[in-house]
Amino acid sequence: MRISYGMQENKNHSVVIEQRKTITVCGVESVSAFSEIKIVLTLIGGGRMHVAGSGLKIVGFSKTNGTFTAEGTIGGVSYGGKSFAARLFK
Repeated sequence: MRISYGMQENKNHSVVIEQRKTITVCGVESVSAFSEIKIVLTLIGGGRMHVAGSGLKIVGFSKTNGTFTAEGTIGGVSYGGKSFAARLFK
């Protein structure tokens, strides 16, 4: 699954979820909070992304290029408190 969403002009981020086991997000400014069941990311240009699941662990984060990767069982992703689907199909 690949979802791209333009937050501001030239401030895009993308999300790739592979078989609900790995998530890679580009356009990440920082990791705000994390546990085995939830990760909260602050995105470049503003906004937050919440990744929910089980057995989550961060396997990579580069503040320089804004790339974040986590593994575990991905149960859901929401953006600013709303699901991506709700955001895309409003």
